[in-house]
Amino acid sequence: MSEELEREDNPQEVGTATDLEQNQTVDEQKPGAEDQQGSTGEDKGEGLESQLRLENEDLKTQLSELKDQYLRQQADFDNMRKRLRREKEEGIAYANHQILEDLVAIIDDFERAIRSSEESRDFDAFHDGIALIERQFTSMLERKWGLKRIEAEGMEFDPNVHEAVTAEPREDHETQMVLEDFQRGYMLNDRVLRTSKVKVSIPGKGE
Repeated sequence: MSEELEREDNPQEVGTATDLEQNQTVDEQKPGAEDQQGSTGEDKGEGLESQLRLENEDLKTQLSELKDQYLRQQADFDNMRKRLRREKEEGIAYANHQILEDLVAIIDDFERAIRSSEESRDFDAFHDGIALIERQFTSMLERKWGLKRIEAEGMEFDPNVHEAVTAEPREDHETQMVLEDFQRGYMLNDRVLRTSKVKVSIPGKGE
C-alpha cells in the first residue's frame, strides 16, 4: 500500500525509467554510424578496384593489337626490302642485255668478214670489210648509246678531254695543238669516258 502511494506521489520517476528502457532498446536495434561509414568505404574500394581491373584488361588488349600491327608492318617492310634487293640484283645482271645484243650483231659481221677473207684471200676486200664494220659499230654506239669519239688531231689542246703524253716544240704554233692522237678518247653523253692520249705542240722556237 505504501509502495503504490510512492508511485503515485512520483509519476515523473516512473515515466523516466520506462523511457530509458525504450530508448535503450531502440539504440540496440539501430546500426551505428561507424558501421554505416565502414560499409560505404568498402563498397567504394571494391568498385574502384573493379574499374581499375577493367581498364587494365582494356590496355592489355590495346597493347596486344598494337604489337600485332607492328609485327605485320615489320614483315611487310622486310618483304618489300627483299623484293627491291632482288629487283636491283636482276637489274644489274641484265642491265647490259640490249647493248650485248647489239654487240652480237657486230660479232656476226666480223665472222662473215673472216670467212670471206679465208675463201678469197683478198687483203683489200678484207680491209674494206673491216673498215665498214668499224664505221657501223661506232655509228651504232653513238646513235643508240651516246658513245662519241673525242676529236683530237688538229684540234687545240684541251686538258679536259686530252692527255698529253709527249710534246714537240713548234715555232709556227701560237697555242698548244694536238699533233697526233695515240689513243682515241670517248664521251658518254656529256661526260668524259676516256681522255685521248695525244702528242702536243709547244709554241716557240725549238733548240
